[in-house]
This record gives sequence, C-alpha cells and structure tokens, in this order.
Amino acid sequence: MGIRLTMDVFSGRPNPTVEVTGRRATEVLAGLAPEGRAEEDVGLPDFEPLGYRGVVVEGTGNGVEQLGRLGLPRTFRVVGKDLVGRNLARRAADSGLTEALLTADGPFAAAQGVDAQFFETLPRLVADFERTRENLRRIVPPLDLWLRPICQGAPPSDLAWWNDPARCPDNNCYNYGSNYRTDTFAQPGLGAGAMYTEITGTAVREAAIRDELVDTPDADGVCPAIGHLVALVIAPGWDFHWYRKGRNSRWSHKPGGTPATVLDNSGAFIRDPRTADRGMYTEFTTFMVAIQGHIKLA
Repeated sequence: MGIRLTMDVFSGRPNPTVEVTGRRATEVLAGLAPEGRAEEDVGLPDFEPLGYRGVVVEGTGNGVEQLGRLGLPRTFRVVGKDLVGRNLARRAADSGLTEALLTADGPFAAAQGVDAQFFETLPRLVADFERTRENLRRIVPPLDLWLRPICQGAPPSDLAWWNDPARCPDNNCYNYGSNYRTDTFAQPGLGAGAMYTEITGTAVREAAIRDELVDTPDADGVCPAIGHLVALVIAPGWDFHWYRKGRNSRWSHKPGGTPATVLDNSGAFIRDPRTADRGMYTEFTTFMVAIQGHIKLA
C-alpha cells in the first residue's frame, strides 16, 4: 500500500512531500481511522493563513483502497486531531497523529528541503495555526478600502479564477503576485535560468529582477503608471512570499497552493503588506513592479 504525505507549510517553495509504504503506511493508516460524528464542527478557517496549514494525505496504488475501507476519500487533510476534506469532518483515532507525523524522526525526515532547524521551528508554526483556527474573526472592511483610487495597470480582482481547482494547487504566491500562470509553482529566477540559491531578501529580489520584475523600494504602496505593484516578504532562511495590489487598489495574496485571499493571518483586510499580520514572514524586503508581457516565470 502507499500513502503520500504533503506538509502544507510553504508559500513560495514546493512543500515537503514523502511517500510512505509498508509498515510505516500501516501505522499511519491505523492513526487515521476516523472517530467521532461526521457533523462535528472541525473544519478549517474561512481562509488559508501563511505558515503551517496541516498535512495533506493522498492514497497511491492500493493505498486508495485502504483509505476507502476506512471510509476516507483519496485525498484529505489532517489538521490537529481532525480529518478534513470534501464531505469529511471527523476526528482521527490517534489524537497524537499530527505530532507523530511532524517529529524530526517521523516520515518527513526523508523529505527534501527540511533540516534540523526546520523541525525546531515547526512546533511554533503549528501552534500559530491552531490559534488562528480558534481566534479567527471576520472583519467588515473599513469604508476607505472601498473608496481607494483605481490602479489602471493592475490585474482585476479575480480571486475566483486563481482559486479554480484546475489552477489553484499548482500556482503559488509568485504566480499570483506576478499574475503569471505556469502550473509549476514558479520560482524566482528560474525563468531566466538563474534561480535564487538562498532564502534571503537580497537573493530572492535579485532572482525576481532576472525575471524582469522592476525593483521599486520607494514605491510606498502607490500604484505605478505601468504594470502592477507587488511586495516581497521573507521568512528568513525558510521561505518567501508575495502580495499584489489589484485594480481596485486592494492587496491580496495566495499562500502556496491554497486559495488567494484578501485577508492577513489575523483575518483582517490587508491595508499594507508592511504592517499586515504575516505570520512567520517577518522581513519586509521591497516593493516591485510586474509588467505583463515583459516578465517570464518558470
């Protein structure tokens, strides 16, 4: 049997993914056996925040059949003690399943892009996500967000287009920020043949410049005459993330392969990416301008 596990934690970089088989797959399946009532309210927030967002479970080979025997779909998400997916809202049999999956000697130890520092930081990110689920508040947008001037060169507010299942999983924050679909989880600099080599503001900014984005550090959030404004932020040594300013002058972003949103990590409308709740993305790097037809992402 086979089970594919993906830790949904990055916005720019590809998420850590591992295939578990044999005894380990049997152990994971035992922990996934659903308990509790299907109508329990154990769902996700109304939006996906930056940072850790759960573990995606997908059956491969005869693992699909094994999940089916447990009454589970082929793909779903483990969030804390909960199993969440289409027509699925159950409790896992093993209340410590998430902790077991995320330890340094768990299945993700074999994933690419993780190290000892990664696992040291992970518990804080998991705790942040649980607080987001518990404390999320819906905020009515202040009147001035509706009265801002139009950014003529910016793309329309087309969250629904980017959030379509045909596009959403394979396009990340860089795709969305630049308004450039590649279905490859685009990486700064790769389209120019020289991807960033470290996760720093300088390295990612220079890689984006090679993709023909224009560095405009003094933009101060003001719409450009040509193109549209984006903002680069960094989780130092961990990941990068992009925001974009739309035609309606409102900021939005797309956390990795999850839906695009106009909300920050506190559930508040984003007035300015420099002051928004960005979770682990603590370093604001720069504003840049993306001009359609001039950039090329890969």
